[in-house]
Amino acid sequence: MKPLKKAYYVSVGHRVIREAPHHHSAEFKVFLDDEDLVKLRDKLTELSREDDFTFQRAPIPYKSADHDEATEHFNKRLIELYTLLYQFGDDQTRQTIISLGVLGKLQNPDYHHPGYDGAAPFNS
Repeated sequence: MKPLKKAYYVSVGHRVIREAPHHHSAEFKVFLDDEDLVKLRDKLTELSREDDFTFQRAPIPYKSADHDEATEHFNKRLIELYTLLYQFGDDQTRQTIISLGVLGKLQNPDYHHPGYDGAAPFNS
């Protein structure tokens, strides 16, 4: 017998999973069994750790944030989280994730500025 799935509401910004909607934040409705709930909580925890590490790296003036390993790890965790939300989400959650375009944007950053292609960032 398949485990029963229960509705939960996930706020990515606040890194929380609730059993009831909280209308003061953007949330995604998902259906999870106990195993899925653990998986999603772990992913939120990983994202929070990556966020903390990325924040610590932000003040380094000579390190470009978009080419920083910490940012790459954070983006990877964020893609994994949105993939899970899409997988477990209701139709509205899936449509919202599609409309945000977040998965495609994180996988294909659009950098066409000088310095991003290996060229020197400043002209002499």
